[in-house]
Amino acid sequence: MPTEPTHYCEGQAQLVLGSGFFRPESRPSRDLGVLLLRWLTAQRDEQGGAAVLDGMAGCGIRALRYGREGGADEVWANDADPQRLPLLEANLAPLGLRSGALHCSASTIEKLLASCVLQERRFDLVDLDGFGAPIPFLPLAVEAVRFGGILYLASSDGRSFTGHDRTAALRRLGAAARAQPCSWELALRLQLGLIARVAWGMGRGIRPLLSFSEGRTFRCAVQVLRHPAAAEERLLGLQAYCHRCGSHRGTSMLQLKDLERCGCGAQTVLSGPLWRGPLQEVDVLGQLQVIAAGIDPTSTTRPSLKLLQRLAADDGLPPEASAVADLARQLGGGPPPLALLLQQLRLRGWRAQASGIAPAQFRSDAPWDEVVREGAKAR
Repeated sequence: MPTEPTHYCEGQAQLVLGSGFFRPESRPSRDLGVLLLRWLTAQRDEQGGAAVLDGMAGCGIRALRYGREGGADEVWANDADPQRLPLLEANLAPLGLRSGALHCSASTIEKLLASCVLQERRFDLVDLDGFGAPIPFLPLAVEAVRFGGILYLASSDGRSFTGHDRTAALRRLGAAARAQPCSWELALRLQLGLIARVAWGMGRGIRPLLSFSEGRTFRCAVQVLRHPAAAEERLLGLQAYCHRCGSHRGTSMLQLKDLERCGCGAQTVLSGPLWRGPLQEVDVLGQLQVIAAGIDPTSTTRPSLKLLQRLAADDGLPPEASAVADLARQLGGGPPPLALLLQQLRLRGWRAQASGIAPAQFRSDAPWDEVVREGAKAR
C-alpha cells in the first residue's frame, strides 16, 4: 500500500507534515492569514515586522508562512503535543530569524496564553486554529492581542454553533441556537457575539475584518480595539426565524421587542445573543486583494482570491440572511434566478445582495412579504 507523502509545499513554505492531522483544503484560511498580516504591518507608521503567535501550530505551516510570506519578524509556534516539538523546530529553523525571535513550545494553549498575559507579552496576530470550540481560552486570547492587532479564530464545533445541539450551545456559548437553513451565518454571528461580549467585559472593542466557512469550520478575523466604538453594544441582539414562511427578523438586546410571533401567525424560534453588525470590512478586503496582486503569485491560490471577491461583495448587512429554498417553498415551485430577484428588489428601493457566506442565500432589508412578491415576478 502506498504511503502518503510527508513533504509538502505551499506558497513559499516547504516542510514535513509528520503524522498529525493536516487539511490541505484549509489553504484559503492560511492564504488569508498571510494577507491579513501584511495588511496589518502596512497600517503602521513605524517600520518593521510583527509578532505572531500560532497557538495550535500542528506541523507549523501557518507559523512558517507568517515568517516567510507575511513579514513576521517574531514567531511563536506552539502545539500541545510534546512529540511534535522536534518537528516544529525543524520546520521553522529555515526562517532564520534573529536570536530570540523564534519560539517553539509544547504547552496547552491555556497555559501558554496565561503565561504570556502574566509576562505582559502581546502579539500583533494571534492565530488559533484547533478542534472544537475555543470558548475556554477566549478571554486569555483577547488579552494576548495588542491594541489594533488581530485575533484569527476558528471553531469546528458545528453542532453547537449551528443549533443542532441546543444544550451544548447554551453551555458553551451562553446563547440559544436554533437550527435553520442559514446555519453557517448563524454560527459565525454566535461566535462573533461571544468574542464581543468577552472584549467588552475587558473594556475593549472589536472590528470584524472577515468571516467565512466551508460548512465544517467557522473562521473569523477580528481586530481588537482599545475601546468599543460608540453604540457598539447595539450590535448584540437576537434573531428570529419562522419555519413556516422562512422569514427572519432581529433586534438589538437594547431594544428588545416581541419576536416570538411571525407576521404569518406562526411561532418563531429565537437564537442569540449574537452579533448583528458587519461580518467583513469591505475596504480592508479590497486592500487584501491589492496586496495579493502585488506579491508572489504562489502565495494566494485562485480559490482564495475567489473567496476574497465573494466576501468583499457582502459586508453582512442587513444582518439577517434568507435562503432561496425558503422562497421557493413559499412560491410553490422552483426559485427565481437569484440575480434577477436582487435586481428587482433594488429597483424597488430595497437593499439586496447575495450572501458571501453560503451559496443560494441572500440578504435584503425588504419585508419578507415584499421579497415573496418580487420573487414571484422574477420567476
